[in-house]
Amino acid sequence: MKLKRRQLAKYLDHTMLKPEATATMIDQTVAEAIKYKTASVCINPYWVKRVHQKLSETGINTCTVIGFPLGATTTASKVFEAQQAVRDGADELDIVINIGELKAKHDDKVMADIRAVADEVHRAHRILKVIIETALLTDEEKVRACQLTIAGQADFVKTSTGFSTSGAQVTDVELMRQTVGDAIKIKAAGGIHSYDEAMAMIDAGADRLGVSASVKILNEASE
Repeated sequence: MKLKRRQLAKYLDHTMLKPEATATMIDQTVAEAIKYKTASVCINPYWVKRVHQKLSETGINTCTVIGFPLGATTTASKVFEAQQAVRDGADELDIVINIGELKAKHDDKVMADIRAVADEVHRAHRILKVIIETALLTDEEKVRACQLTIAGQADFVKTSTGFSTSGAQVTDVELMRQTVGDAIKIKAAGGIHSYDEAMAMIDAGADRLGVSASVKILNEASE
């Protein structure tokens, strides 16, 4: 499949999650998203209110991250973060699962963690994506994480934070799509730097891409 620039832009969460991001860097990211009409701008919770204000009436969503990047905060902390992000104007929230509990096969705890945040997010009619950090998981764990994401009633399962040992892999997206079918959507993130890499993820089954290289990728697409 070949998508043109405007079509591909609707797949992209234009991302600025660097810890050293300044207000100037955040504003530049927003301006780029508005210019190219991406699906959203994804930033750390501190910046949600600022970004939401700048994106108002553009049709571009404000996306933020919860329990990021390790996922090892308490469920209560994740719920509180989600509540504040919604109050500040977040439309989409990407939560990191408790990876250690998944690896320990404490599936009920993983699912309950997801469900607690999903309940808050959906009460506000927002979208929840669940980051499973595929780089740290076996294939069996990836499948189980996808199944728990569905059980937790999230809207998307997402490959990666972009802060671990590697990011999205085509084979992982394929496995995730085989596992979830049409039950939920898939977001691929981390290490996607070119048009060809973006298209490979979409061809593998991704519905959304988290990328910081949006401008480069979109400029490689035909108009």
